[in-house]
Amino acid sequence: MPASPKRSSASSASAALPFALELDDFKGDFSFDALFGSLVNERLPEFQEEDGDAPDGGFGGGGGGGDALPNGNLRAGAGPPMFPAVDELLTLFKESCKELVDLRQQIDVRLQNLKKEVAVQDAKHRKTLAELEKGVDGLFDSFARLDSRISSVGQTAAKIGDHLQSADSQRETASQTIELIKYLMEFNSSPGDLMELSPLFSDDSRVAEAASVAQKLRSFAEEDVGRHGVPTAVGAANASRGLEVAVANLQEYCNELENRLLARFDAASQRRELSTMAECAKILAQFNRGTSAMQHYVASRPMFIDVEVMNTDIQVVLGDQGLQAGTTNIARGLSTSYKEITETVRKEAATIMAVFPSPNDVMAILVQRVLEQRVTSILDKLLIKPSLVNLPPIEEGGLLLYLRIFAVAYGKTQELAKELRSVGCGELDIEGLTESLFLAHKDEYAEHEQASLKQLYDAKMEELRAEAQQQSESTGTLSRSKAALNPSTHQQISVTVVTEFVRWNEEAISRCTLFSSQPATLAANVRSVFTCLLDQVSQYLTEGLERARESLNEAAAYRDRFAIGNIVNRRAAQAAATAAEAAAAAGETSFRFFMIAVQRCASSVAILQQYFSNTISRLLLPVEGAHAASCEEMGTAVSSVEGAAHKGLLQCIDTVMAEVERLLSTEQKATDYRSPDDGAAPDHRPTNACIRVVAYLSRVLEVAFSALEGLNKQSFLTELGNRLHKGLLNHWQKFTFSPSGGLRLKRDITEYGEFVRSFNAPSIDEKFELLGIMANVFIVAPESLASLFEGTPSIRKDALRFIQLRDDYKTAKIASRINSIMSES
Repeated sequence: MPASPKRSSASSASAALPFALELDDFKGDFSFDALFGSLVNERLPEFQEEDGDAPDGGFGGGGGGGDALPNGNLRAGAGPPMFPAVDELLTLFKESCKELVDLRQQIDVRLQNLKKEVAVQDAKHRKTLAELEKGVDGLFDSFARLDSRISSVGQTAAKIGDHLQSADSQRETASQTIELIKYLMEFNSSPGDLMELSPLFSDDSRVAEAASVAQKLRSFAEEDVGRHGVPTAVGAANASRGLEVAVANLQEYCNELENRLLARFDAASQRRELSTMAECAKILAQFNRGTSAMQHYVASRPMFIDVEVMNTDIQVVLGDQGLQAGTTNIARGLSTSYKEITETVRKEAATIMAVFPSPNDVMAILVQRVLEQRVTSILDKLLIKPSLVNLPPIEEGGLLLYLRIFAVAYGKTQELAKELRSVGCGELDIEGLTESLFLAHKDEYAEHEQASLKQLYDAKMEELRAEAQQQSESTGTLSRSKAALNPSTHQQISVTVVTEFVRWNEEAISRCTLFSSQPATLAANVRSVFTCLLDQVSQYLTEGLERARESLNEAAAYRDRFAIGNIVNRRAAQAAATAAEAAAAAGETSFRFFMIAVQRCASSVAILQQYFSNTISRLLLPVEGAHAASCEEMGTAVSSVEGAAHKGLLQCIDTVMAEVERLLSTEQKATDYRSPDDGAAPDHRPTNACIRVVAYLSRVLEVAFSALEGLNKQSFLTELGNRLHKGLLNHWQKFTFSPSGGLRLKRDITEYGEFVRSFNAPSIDEKFELLGIMANVFIVAPESLASLFEGTPSIRKDALRFIQLRDDYKTAKIASRINSIMSES
């Protein structure tokens, strides 16, 4: 098919590009899309216009159009091609590629030229750097030679200066030596002759220089005498042998000069001329480092020489009442006195700082003198150590007063030491010195503390005994039997008293903490003090429980004395019954009395354990073994109390069971379980004996339920339940039962079972349930006994005993039936 005229014209125009490609086109923000668009945009608009002129119908329209081929041409008989400029664009792209290749070659050539130029410049730069390095090395060598020269010149100059300084020093030393030898010869001329000395030693305006020269001469002379081993005897006969005369004369002169300076210092001190005092102190510092001046100044303070000051201290602290003024007033007095001492020392410190060249040394001497003289004089009047053999009377405060005053004095003196430390005391160990003031009292502190606690306990027990005696005397007209009805005449345990014991101990522990700085010492003292509390509480509670047991014993003796027994006389029986009622009331009262004692014991032990946990434990834990040992001691003390309580609780059970047995024996009638008219309607009420027993138990055990707790309560109620079960079994062995009586027995058992259910003891509940089942042996027909045994074999042993109590045991030949049952089993 021949090409269309439009295709031919496009081929002829494809040889030229729309614009020339240059290197600048690829610099900066190059965009390929923009380059491509600039190449083809001039060709594409022609195609778009031809596409817009196409007839309606487009592809496959009614104008006879045909299908388009994939290369853009139409089939035979079709219209113009879809993309007529394709050949032109392909040619354009090929030409563009050639242009790009040419540009790349140009770039490669330019890069090769640039590499050559860079290599040449790099070689030149390396050569220049090498030449510069050589020059710098030479410059460094020059600087090193110059520095060495400068150092050499400096060392030479320093040597010259040292020589000059040494020569000047030697010249000066030689000059001073000549002067000293001249002065030494004057002192060595004749013994005791100080009249022909140079004016230097008599001129008051040159005292400082004279003191310095005298000290130098004295040091030299003593060294010479010591070096030659010649004794320092003074006398004209041996003066030529050395400098002994000079030593003696210099000593005499120094003493005279020191006394003269001290006199001048005192005069200046009276006039408060601090400058003169400072001048004298500075000169006196050359004599024994000024020790004499320091001690002289401190000793001359009014608070050490004025007796009125010391008397005032005692009056302020003790007042007119002496040691009976009370620890509060004594503490207030000590605070006032110590505050005055601190203010005095503070004022003296200001003077000392202005006068003495070594003020810290003077302050150390001053503070030491304050503690050893003024404070000690107060403590000697305040702390009078009592004898452990003859204790001071408790009416006058006893050992406790001494210990309280000791604690107050120790604490206030420690505070004074801290205040004096803040004012200044040099290198004085003020803490150690303060401790030494109380050393004699601290050595026996633990023994005094234990003796004090024992004294307080004995006094308290005596007070309680006196109160009990007074109460007993007020009821002295009562007979012994009536006294047993009133256990309150016995001294009762008081939680308040135990709390007082703990308060004493707590106060003692606070003193232990105050006096004991080392953990081991503190733990030992705390343990000994706490052991006193354990002994006191254990003894007090045990004795209290024993007194409560005495009440139980008295009630038991009273009960046994008026037991009815086999009394035939009716009037005597009535009197005995009345007395038995009174004995029962006494037993019940004693029971309540003991239960209250047990309750108070439990509260007291709880207070003791809480005190140990809160206060004692933390003080013992730092020392290995101390805490465990105290726990063991506390356990032993509590065990002794528990032992006494256990014995009493068993007696309480005996008391309760004795009354239960009395009620059963007096209230239980034979007709209760074997009615004369057995054909009558059965009585479903509990027997009168059962009602009385349950009422008694409910009333008397009410206090036990509130007094006992935990395992103690469980153990007590379980034992009581077992004893009640056993007692009822023995009691019922005395009766004969009819079928209706068996029903009433079962009603009694139900009543007892409901009551003991309040014990919360499963084993007791089970026993009473089995009793209810066993009561069926009186109810069932003789021929049904075998089935009863088969249903509950656990009751067989007791049931075999109770079957014999059936009123038809012989008439119904139950014995033979039982034997056959036993042989079959």
